[in-house]
Amino acid sequence: MAGWNADTAAGPVGAGTVTLVEETSFCISLPNGDIHPEHPHGLFVQDTRFLSRWNLTVNSHPLESLAAETREPFRALFAGRVPRSDGYADSPLIVERLREVGAGLREQLTVRNFSTKPVQCVISLEVEADFADLFEVKEARIQRTWDASRHVDRDQLTIDGAWQGMRKRVVIQAPGADVKPEAATYRVSVPPHGHWSAIVSATAEVEGSARSAALVHPDGEVLSPSDRRRKEWVAKIPVVHMSNRSIERTLRRSYDDLGALRIEDPNHPERVVVAAGAPWFMTLFGRDSLWASEMALPVDPSLALGTLQTLADRQGSVVDPLTEEEPGKILHEVRFSVNAGLALGGKSAYYGSVDATPLFVDVLGAVSRWGFGADIIADLLPHADRALDWIRHYGDKDGDGFVEYERLNDQGLINQGWKDSWDGINFADGTLAEPPIALCEVQAYVYAAYTSRAWMAYDAGDTARGDELSDRAAELKRRFNEQFWIPDRGYFAIALDGRKRQVDACASNMGHCLVYGLVDEDKASQVVERLMSPEMFSGWGIRTLASDMGAYNPASYHNGSVWPHDNAIIAAGLLRYGFVEEAQRISTAMLEAAEWSGGRLPELFCGFSRDQFAEPVPYPTACSPQAWAATAPILLVTNLMQYDVHVSRRELWMDPVLPETYGDLHITNAPVGGGRITIDIDKSGPSIQGLPEWMEFRRGHRPWITELVEQADRRRKK
Repeated sequence: MAGWNADTAAGPVGAGTVTLVEETSFCISLPNGDIHPEHPHGLFVQDTRFLSRWNLTVNSHPLESLAAETREPFRALFAGRVPRSDGYADSPLIVERLREVGAGLREQLTVRNFSTKPVQCVISLEVEADFADLFEVKEARIQRTWDASRHVDRDQLTIDGAWQGMRKRVVIQAPGADVKPEAATYRVSVPPHGHWSAIVSATAEVEGSARSAALVHPDGEVLSPSDRRRKEWVAKIPVVHMSNRSIERTLRRSYDDLGALRIEDPNHPERVVVAAGAPWFMTLFGRDSLWASEMALPVDPSLALGTLQTLADRQGSVVDPLTEEEPGKILHEVRFSVNAGLALGGKSAYYGSVDATPLFVDVLGAVSRWGFGADIIADLLPHADRALDWIRHYGDKDGDGFVEYERLNDQGLINQGWKDSWDGINFADGTLAEPPIALCEVQAYVYAAYTSRAWMAYDAGDTARGDELSDRAAELKRRFNEQFWIPDRGYFAIALDGRKRQVDACASNMGHCLVYGLVDEDKASQVVERLMSPEMFSGWGIRTLASDMGAYNPASYHNGSVWPHDNAIIAAGLLRYGFVEEAQRISTAMLEAAEWSGGRLPELFCGFSRDQFAEPVPYPTACSPQAWAATAPILLVTNLMQYDVHVSRRELWMDPVLPETYGDLHITNAPVGGGRITIDIDKSGPSIQGLPEWMEFRRGHRPWITELVEQADRRRKK
């Protein structure tokens, strides 16, 4: 998930930091709540750091951290104590900082005095704003200096920043404080066994935009806008109860994180999409947002629709080597920062992704099955067809039938699949693959795009279009199994390189080919055997690269680490081919790994063996929360439920193979066909209440799209 202008993972935020997220805003601080400019801390709004320092002292002492508890993804309570100056260990002064992040920051400060005497306190909040670009902070290379000016008006401090005609501002309000250009100070006497409290806030403004009221708590109204937004989210998503409380906690944490990662399309506020992840990727990513929203279909299908509509509006229309835009291509990421605008010729979108375009068509097929109106799907079909045109004319530039990538400028990503680090694609001996590179999983996504669009055509009565795409899919499957298969190794090459050689590293990528049915049946058992081998399966999950490969490193970003979304996709593929026990093993390992991180799966963790370390080893710079990691538990569980719908066929399918250790499962308020259903799974089997009368509940797996296309194709040939 690297950004457009860097082939590195997210930069370190430091041990013990606390990250809060709300829409495109996030805040990173120390466990005592302080923000320091020399670290990648700050309050970030639309990719700009609006607070680079936010340091609280009491009687000139910084706080000693006691606890930092995240209440909601956008709110945390910090507790600290004030060190004594007389040498005694225990301090009677405890400070609480209740922080909320939105279009700025709001903090309620409370000082509690646990002594029998009043205590005189000088409480000072030092503030700085450098308006640095997110990537400058992330990579510790701040290059621009904004002209900053500070203005005090009673209890308000305004910091204005200007750079090359651009203007940004942060407004700090501290009612009751003595506000100076550098700090807000309170001089108070805290009574014995009493407390003192005040509220301070910082609101971000960009030239031309009105100040947001996102942090305002109107009189008499307890809930902030963020609270209301979360309440609305909770009301529309399923409620899960499981006998296995650990898995239940993980699923609920996933729902919370998914809710926090929702952002609005600024041009269409009614559309909600999924940001890729915090802290560095709180923006729309083509690949990440598509995968995450598809995995979240059983929770909220509207996320996938909003993601598709937003990506469709930004679909490529011209050839632009600077942004790597091409007609029909789906973007890689959107950025709001100054850096992006300069590097991309004033544009905010970068298109260097080879897989977002076929995934767009696949996700549209999934969305169409979940019952959105025919007119809504019809509006998106021309975009799907433009995406298919890109696959033929730009994705497959050499006409060999496979989609490959090679960056169009030296600022773009070297690798443009999901393993987009500079060294992510290599041979078994560790040698880097040279472009153009045709990734195995990308061919699976293209296969899914062909079959999804073919079925939508058949479903609409467009037999000619369905036949054309069905034939393309069949030919792609035949040629893939011929040219990517390595018979003497029993697995598929991760890619073909620029000379059409098999890039022979054993990697997790081939697991994605299972979920779409691209793998021939006679090869599946060997693929699964290799995926579940000790070299690939760490005990916590399948590694991105086998431990007997030349580039293997358990603490690398893509060459030996374990990614939850990768494992969830592979588990779905294993179940598709009938490998139930293996799918259960992966799912259980992943959900057990989540126990070690408070029920939240991070973007990735290290690939050390479970025999070597009894708990998952964190990857130092992993995003958390991260969209497709947050939705991975949803896919892991719904996959083992074998739960899916096909509204146009008026069918809901479920045939659970949940391990006994998961216990009974009870889900209410699950969205299906415009209504809400209740699902129960226990030893007696599954049952559903509230299913619309026009839908039928069926046991077994939902017919794969490839099966439906093959049925239509057979009817054609009779």
